[in-house]
Parts: sequence; structure tokens; C-alpha cells
Amino acid sequence: MENTPIKRGLALWASVTQTLDLAQPLAALLARLYVAQVFFMSGLTKIRDWEITVSLFTDEYKVPYLSPELAALLGTAGELVLPVLLVFGLMGRFAALGLFVVNAIAVISLSEIAPAALQQHITWGVLFALLAIYGCGKWALDHWLIKR
Repeated sequence: MENTPIKRGLALWASVTQTLDLAQPLAALLARLYVAQVFFMSGLTKIRDWEITVSLFTDEYKVPYLSPELAALLGTAGELVLPVLLVFGLMGRFAALGLFVVNAIAVISLSEIAPAALQQHITWGVLFALLAIYGCGKWALDHWLIKR
């Protein structure tokens, strides 16, 4: 068999895909750390001054069907608990879906949102969707527990 350009190209492509496959756990971990940090910090901001948080949910964020107090409590709890689960990859898909919902409600509940802020929320939503669909990767507690 001769070494044709097509065979060399296929061998090169196989090497590239193998390298990308090896990068998947790191990519998933970096995505988890990035979005978890954003939402966890937001939750910490909310608990620093609870009166202002409830006031924001009363006047600024119009969450449908929930009282401002309950919306503030649920949103803050989601922003504090779900990122921790996501970082560890424990119930990672559940955490990613939960944060996807928190993110979507944040966008829906704001009467006005700047284009740059909307783009950030879209980016976060895509990362949450990918983590929910593909899982949190091999460097997650879920992966380790499932193997056991």
C-alpha cells in the first residue's frame, strides 16, 4: 500500500480527533468552573443584603407566578447550591439544567436588558445546555460514581 496524500490526511485527522477527545474532560471542567463562578458570586451578592435583593425582585425582576420573596429565595438558593454541584460534577446534568432555568428566568424577568448582557446570558445558556446534554465529563464525580 502506498502512502497517498489522502491516507496521510486521514491519519492526520485521526490524530487531531484523538487529541480533541483527550481535551474533552478539561474543556468540560473549565466550562463548569466558569459558569459556576458567575452564578455563585451572584448568589453571594444577593445574600449580602437581603432587603435589597427582595426589593429588586419586587421592583426590577418580574418573575411570573411567584411572590417577590419566594422568587428571591429560590433564585438565590439556586445560585448558591447548583454551582457547587456543577463544580464537583455531582448531579451535574441536574445542576446544569437548574442553572439553565435560573438563567432563562433572569432574562425573561428583566423588562430591559442590554445587548452585551443578553449575549452573556446566551453564552451561559449554551454552556449549560452543552453540559446538560453531554454531561460534565470524565473529571466529574458523576462519572466516577457511575463507574462504581
